[in-house]
Amino acid sequence: MLIENMEQTKSFMKSLGFPDLRIHHSINHFDFIKTDRRILIIGPMGSGKSEFSARIYRDSQVAMQKSQKVRKLTSSKRVDRRNVFYIRSKIDDKRFAEYPINSIAYRGGYVVPGKNIASIENSFELEGIFESNPTVGTWIIDEIEFFDERIAYVIAQHAKQRSLNFIFPMLILNFRKDLFNRTARLIMEESTDVFPLTAYCEHPDCIRDSYYTYRFYSVDGKECPALYFDPLIIVGGDKRTNDPKIPNYSTRCDHHHFLPGKEYTFMILKPLGELAYGGNVKPLLKELNLVKHDIEQSRLYTHFVDRFIRTENPKPTMMDALRVSCISEKALIYLFTEENIITAEQMQYLMREIGGDMNYINERLMENRKMQLTDVHEES
Repeated sequence: MLIENMEQTKSFMKSLGFPDLRIHHSINHFDFIKTDRRILIIGPMGSGKSEFSARIYRDSQVAMQKSQKVRKLTSSKRVDRRNVFYIRSKIDDKRFAEYPINSIAYRGGYVVPGKNIASIENSFELEGIFESNPTVGTWIIDEIEFFDERIAYVIAQHAKQRSLNFIFPMLILNFRKDLFNRTARLIMEESTDVFPLTAYCEHPDCIRDSYYTYRFYSVDGKECPALYFDPLIIVGGDKRTNDPKIPNYSTRCDHHHFLPGKEYTFMILKPLGELAYGGNVKPLLKELNLVKHDIEQSRLYTHFVDRFIRTENPKPTMMDALRVSCISEKALIYLFTEENIITAEQMQYLMREIGGDMNYINERLMENRKMQLTDVHEES
């Protein structure tokens, strides 16, 4: 059922750059009769996207028990849209380590879709699964923003040629409240329907609706907001962790979504990276060394004090962002993977000079689909 007169929701979707889409209630059983649909299920972490996917699979099992008359309504050529297949990224397998690997897992439960489930790395592997499952009519691709941009066009082609339906439970916005990446943008442009989900803000003093995913670290019992230049993708589970290198996630409203360091990133960090790209690496090296070994003398610390302490409205929570581990490594990853303004060779050199954590660097590069670096201590 289409939502009518939902001006606030329509305004929010338009602010994200969505085309004109049909905005739905998310309480109906899934319609396996309609064809060529590319459906976005969007919302922050904890809003129920995976549970929504599990419900579609359960609906399919009920629909499959219907008569041949129903089969004619839900089928086109060889495919039957009641036949549902679930796809997720291999890097996301560890999110629900306590659940069976072949399950659609969500907070509080899971369903096992038999053989109709797979973990893949890229769009080429997806094409292979399409070929191996020619009768599947509905494909649920979880967290599609983790995949390469090519996947958007592979899906559009198969949807139109074979009357398939696709469902994308995904994060449209990253922890920075920016559009997640180009894959998310391309999937959004090719979509036909959207089901927006919200969650309660998980701040203990708030019960507002939340559209946003919040990333934070737990250090000595303190909630430490992620810095703006934190790596874009860090896979975390749904259980809280006190590891200062591994983030926690929750849903937050705009008021309780803390994101320190954006101004520093563009006023100081990126210009230092551009100097390094131009051949003058010393200013960046000096800043990274101070952040790593004497943070209170760094420009990062000075900027935070001026921005969040010496002000009419102090925000001491923002200062806690500087308590987390591997800040210099995060700055390098940002400059290397997102801004592309330092080279792999420069990154190797800077890591060696500051005594950086190469294991941390390489794990983040792998999650963000970037080449890993060799050990900086090895002789070249």
